[in-house]
Amino acid sequence: MPSGWVVVFLSLLLGVQPLATDLYLPALPSITAAFAAPMAKVQATLSALLLAFGVAQLVWGPVSDRFGRRPVLLTGLAAYTLASVGSALASSVEQLIVWRIVQGAAMGAAVMGARAIVRDLYGPTEGARMMSKGLSGLGLFACASGPLGGWLTEHLGWRAALAALAVFGAVALALVAWRFRETLPQRNPQALKPAEMLRIWARIARHPTFWAWALLAATSYGGLFTFLATSSFVFINVLGHSKTGYGLLMLSMSSVYIAGTFLCRRLIPRLGVRRTVALAAGFTLTGGLLAAGLALAGWHSTWAIMGPFYLFILAHGVHQPCGQSGAVAPFPQAAGAASALAGFIMMVTAFGMGLWLGQRMSTGADTGVYPLTEGLGFWGLAIALVAWTLVQRHGEVRSTPAAAR
Repeated sequence: MPSGWVVVFLSLLLGVQPLATDLYLPALPSITAAFAAPMAKVQATLSALLLAFGVAQLVWGPVSDRFGRRPVLLTGLAAYTLASVGSALASSVEQLIVWRIVQGAAMGAAVMGARAIVRDLYGPTEGARMMSKGLSGLGLFACASGPLGGWLTEHLGWRAALAALAVFGAVALALVAWRFRETLPQRNPQALKPAEMLRIWARIARHPTFWAWALLAATSYGGLFTFLATSSFVFINVLGHSKTGYGLLMLSMSSVYIAGTFLCRRLIPRLGVRRTVALAAGFTLTGGLLAAGLALAGWHSTWAIMGPFYLFILAHGVHQPCGQSGAVAPFPQAAGAASALAGFIMMVTAFGMGLWLGQRMSTGADTGVYPLTEGLGFWGLAIALVAWTLVQRHGEVRSTPAAAR
């Protein structure tokens, strides 16, 4: 496929994730009211989606190594579209949780496939740059998601916001069926045999480079998830923004994230991947600690949160392409499995954070901005620790025949 089409497909496949979360976030308070459900249960519609997303990748990865990327992508996008329709028609919060679980599992096929495609076609450094282009596309979808979700929820109701996901899924499915060409150079007929799967998982899990980059991606996503899971309640319920106004804040956040992906592509040829990540970690740490510090000092305002978070999300635009491509780079013949395990680690991190946030926000003991700002401070420290230690020690990718098999 021409590189332009590769970028289009990466953007579409990676974009299913922010659409399933960002477009839906302005609807969370409305869903809570519509079903008269406790906040923790409504929060579970997000955390359950992400847990299913992470677990399903462990299945999709070996399946894609066995049968190829194309059939997995077609199956996953078809299921994503169906689950989106079911979510929009749900008559209870329990039904919504079930459909979001199906949607998360289907989403795993698309995002896992995108990371594997990058390793199928590109080496480590070029892979990071191509991933940053795909994530720029993801950022464009995220830019549209917040304002669109806010407008749809405010004017047509929360069901319309969820129905929009079905439209996107159908369009992505049609484009993949029409233009996508298989990228897996050689299928592994043993990939689904238990002994072979265990051997591959063990080889990946023993590789220090995998852990350096996978943990960078996971901790960076943990910070983003903290914002996604709490921001609609903080900005709408606590700080008094309208749903449309909240969507515009999400637009500004996504715009800064896109700028981070462009910055990533500019810095990598000059500094190398590891030094680029180390520089970005300084922005992450500054933003996270500043958000937590201003809140503790009593500055509970929109820009006391968003100003520091812009630094945090700018660096996220560097950490994600480098982390996601770096985790699969040592495994050219098992990119699906490596992508799956990296994605699983990211989503388990998010799920654990979601459970903690749901409990804190539902008790009433920690009202206001604190779950959001303290979470950003914690993840800022964690990201900097990984970027300045593990990535610097083990981040250079060496793809050996033993590691690749």
